[in-house]
Amino acid sequence: MPHVALLSIPNLRQQDLALMPRLRELMEHGEQAELVASFPCVTCCAQANMTTGRTPDQHGVVANGFYWRDKGEVEMWTAWNEAILAPQIWDRLHQHDSKLTSAVWFPMLSKGAQADFVCTPAPIHNPDGSESLWCYTRPVELYGELRDALGHFPLMHFWGPLANIKSTDWIVDSAIHCAKSQRPNFFYLYLPHLDYAAQKFGPDSPQAEQAVLELDATLGRLVEGFTAAYQAGAPAAASDLTWLVASEYSIVPVDHVVYPNRILREAGWLEVLEPADGDYLEPAKSRAWAMVDHQLSHIFVQDRNETAIAQVASLFQGLPGIAEVLTGDQRGRYNLVHERSGDVILISTTNSWQAYYWWLHDERAPTFARTVDIHQKPGYDPIELHFDLATRSIPINARLARGSHGAPENDALQRGVLLSSRPRTLGRAALADTDVFDVVLRQFGL
Repeated sequence: MPHVALLSIPNLRQQDLALMPRLRELMEHGEQAELVASFPCVTCCAQANMTTGRTPDQHGVVANGFYWRDKGEVEMWTAWNEAILAPQIWDRLHQHDSKLTSAVWFPMLSKGAQADFVCTPAPIHNPDGSESLWCYTRPVELYGELRDALGHFPLMHFWGPLANIKSTDWIVDSAIHCAKSQRPNFFYLYLPHLDYAAQKFGPDSPQAEQAVLELDATLGRLVEGFTAAYQAGAPAAASDLTWLVASEYSIVPVDHVVYPNRILREAGWLEVLEPADGDYLEPAKSRAWAMVDHQLSHIFVQDRNETAIAQVASLFQGLPGIAEVLTGDQRGRYNLVHERSGDVILISTTNSWQAYYWWLHDERAPTFARTVDIHQKPGYDPIELHFDLATRSIPINARLARGSHGAPENDALQRGVLLSSRPRTLGRAALADTDVFDVVLRQFGL
């Protein structure tokens, strides 16, 4: 039976391959295509696009977070797999042949996925506010097995100022452990390492180049481990293992930032609580507020009538750093006409990004603004990669970001790559991220 390993790697660019001898060796007899990310070019959307073959208006993942209008609640990074409203690769494989097994390793929105084997971070939040390291796994006892063999997953190296290769190393080592014992037919791995330095220092910085070298060494260990694992199961299995490597998106240099929530607040649309320890956004009470995500924002307008939506949109028309302001059916240009989408969608220019800040003076920033807190912040905060030694906290300075992504790809330099270790598997010189779904299924005769 076929065996396929799909590696999902953010910010893998064609020019990076020159620094990756282990990856080039793996793909020596295969083929390469340009991979065009669908807007929004952010993690959760890209991964849902690749694993369902559909766009956000069909699978419902419109950003890295969700605003549940019926509850008035924002959910960032914690949603379960049920948030994806379309069958994924492992679901289709099960439908085709119940004997085909799948492993899903660390993509977002994978808790509760119906793959045979799942591993993804799920720290335990204790009553005293502390966290205990843990991962969600399927089967449940798998994390205990991985912890005993490798130690706890190093969550502090997965995100924040200490983010580095150690988290990707653990992902790879735990995947090899699973491959040795289970040898699934399909193995999907998210390897995040190239995200960090490119956002913190810039995509063409020496630090970003060093990250490419580090990832290549880790990929070499992954290939050796998987080859040995599948070879142990049956001699033919290792030679039948097809490797696919997909870039989720490309990170671009940025030198400008926009603050949509500050603009909404100054115009009287945003509602905040103002206790002594800072200003706190109240999404459910706000006439309009923005859930920001790298180079885009979903603005949710409470009344949802055309007049209010047009008034909000007019605040951003022609604003420096904003390339497009979409409302109504205009959102269909990027397949975002969906109940979960904002009533107004802001798209940044290539050199700009959008920060979630709503306070007008730094002394009024809420307590969590100076911490790594991906769940309380109703938007993505790349400044969590930085650390201010003077205050021993996360700085409140959005201008520190040097790289971003999310805006539509309008230049060849923004495109990623799709690599295959086998010839005649990709079919075209350029593919969309939604095409990865069919590329995988074709390996299984679907």
